[in-house]
Amino acid sequence: MGVEAKQSHKRLQTWGGAAALFQALSYIVGFVAIGTWLKPENAESWDAARKLAFVLERQTAFQAVNLLVYVAFGLALVLLTSALHERYRAAGSEDLMRVTTPFGYIWAGLVIASGMLASVGLPAVAMLQAKDPALAMPVWQVLTILQRGLGGGVEVVGGVWVLLLAIAGLRVSRTSALAWLGLLCGSCGVLTLLPPLRDLGAVFGITQIVWFAAIGIAMLRADRGPSGG
Repeated sequence: MGVEAKQSHKRLQTWGGAAALFQALSYIVGFVAIGTWLKPENAESWDAARKLAFVLERQTAFQAVNLLVYVAFGLALVLLTSALHERYRAAGSEDLMRVTTPFGYIWAGLVIASGMLASVGLPAVAMLQAKDPALAMPVWQVLTILQRGLGGGVEVVGGVWVLLLAIAGLRVSRTSALAWLGLLCGSCGVLTLLPPLRDLGAVFGITQIVWFAAIGIAMLRADRGPSGG
C-alpha cells in the first residue's frame, strides 16, 4: 500500500471511528428521551387516541429524536460500514466482507427510510387530526407499523451485519472481547426474527451502545491493527 493509499485508509478509519461514537451517543440520547420526557406517566392505561394526542403535542420533539436516531444514525452507519469493510478486508477477510458489507448498507437504508417516513408522516397525521380525527387514528397506526417494520421491530439485518463482523474479528483474534461482544449483540438481533424473542431487541440496542463505542475507540487508534468487531 502506497503512502497516499495509507493516508486515505487512515482518514477513513478516523471518520468511521467518529461515526461509531456518534452512533453510540445517538442510541443513548434516544433511550433517554423515549424513557423520560417522551414517555407519559401511566401510558399503559391510555387508549390510542390519548397516545396520539400526546405525540402530536410534542411533534417537534418526536421529529427531532427520529431524525437523530434514524436518519443521522443511518447516514453515520454508511460511513462506518465503508470503514469497517476496508479495515477487515486489509486484515485478510476480503471474502467475508463481500457478504458482510451489503448488510450494513441495507440496514442503513432501512433505518433512514424509517426516519424519513416518520418525518413526513407525523405532520400529515397532525393535519388529518385537525380536519378528520376519525381518519387520523388509522393512518397513525399504519404509519407506526411501517416505521417499526423498517427501523427496529425486527433487528435481523443489523444483527446479521454485527454477527458477521464479529466472525471477521475472531479471525483476527480469538481472544478479542469486542468480537465476542459483537457475537452476543448480533445473535440477539437475529433472534428478534422469532416472535417469542422479540424483546431481545432491547438487549441488541443496549449491547450495541457498548459495541459502537468500543469499535469507535479502536478505529481512532489509527496506528494499531484491527480489533475484533
